[in-house]
Amino acid sequence: MPAHFLAIAIGFFLDRLIGDPPNWPHPVRWIGQFISYMTDILNKGRFRTLKGAFLLLVTVSLVFIVVFMIVILSYEIHIFVGIAVEGVLVAIGLAQKSLRDAALDVYEPLVNGDLQEARHKLSWIVGRDTDRLNEREITRATVETVSENTADGITSPLFWAFLFGAPGLWLYKAVNTLDSMIGYRDERYKAFGKFSAKTDDVLNFIPARITGLLIICYAPNRGGIPFLKRLTGWIRDARRHASPNSGYMEAATAWQLGIQLGGASTYRGVKSERPTIGPSEVSLNAKHIKEAVFEMHFISFLFWLTITTIGVLIHAIT
Repeated sequence: MPAHFLAIAIGFFLDRLIGDPPNWPHPVRWIGQFISYMTDILNKGRFRTLKGAFLLLVTVSLVFIVVFMIVILSYEIHIFVGIAVEGVLVAIGLAQKSLRDAALDVYEPLVNGDLQEARHKLSWIVGRDTDRLNEREITRATVETVSENTADGITSPLFWAFLFGAPGLWLYKAVNTLDSMIGYRDERYKAFGKFSAKTDDVLNFIPARITGLLIICYAPNRGGIPFLKRLTGWIRDARRHASPNSGYMEAATAWQLGIQLGGASTYRGVKSERPTIGPSEVSLNAKHIKEAVFEMHFISFLFWLTITTIGVLIHAIT
């Protein structure tokens, strides 16, 4: 068990410092290629819901077994080899540095007045149309992405890593990749991606709420709003969000920064209206991107520290 915690610590800080080197092969790409190939074969004709469930089962099982075998064989060679290999597997399953870099790639041209470049960089990380967004709308999209992915890309993988090691983390990553590729509610994927979307919701349920609570309790209170007002506002607004989990991060971030998120967005020319969340005490501007990035780093560290402490105490008692 101590080796397990050490491997996660190595992975956490390795990701924070180095992240994913550009152009290096990444397991998520391999998983995505497999999902894409299988989707072309299965997502047609009758019984699409069952076919989607089959793809979920096959993908998750394959990823878990491969990572499990790598970890077991590494520890069989030597405990330090096992710690190093599991640490690397944890590191490449997290997204602290990549999320930070993506957000700052939008921030830099935005503060320099280059809206066209900011829109272009934003289009790399969001699904909405970006070609006509103003500074406020670019900021909102970036802050929402950073906030949502604090759980999707960092604390949720960490949560499953603490429970089941690197295999647990990559089981989660497989489900999350499935959800991002086929978990849509449009005509093409509504039935086929149903089980993947629901499974992703289940796996994110606990870590999303822990993350949101940590934000409300410990992240800098930039808006200066009293704690009880922020807490009740967070709970209320999180439930208004279309996602059963993302709302707990976005609402917490909105209340801590004193801003308003949500509202109208356009996807492939189709307008989508989401409920607004947050107090709107402060007008959105580029500085909120950096504040959201700081919050992401701070809460990710606090989440890691909290679960590590709990795990060590449980290990010591038992």
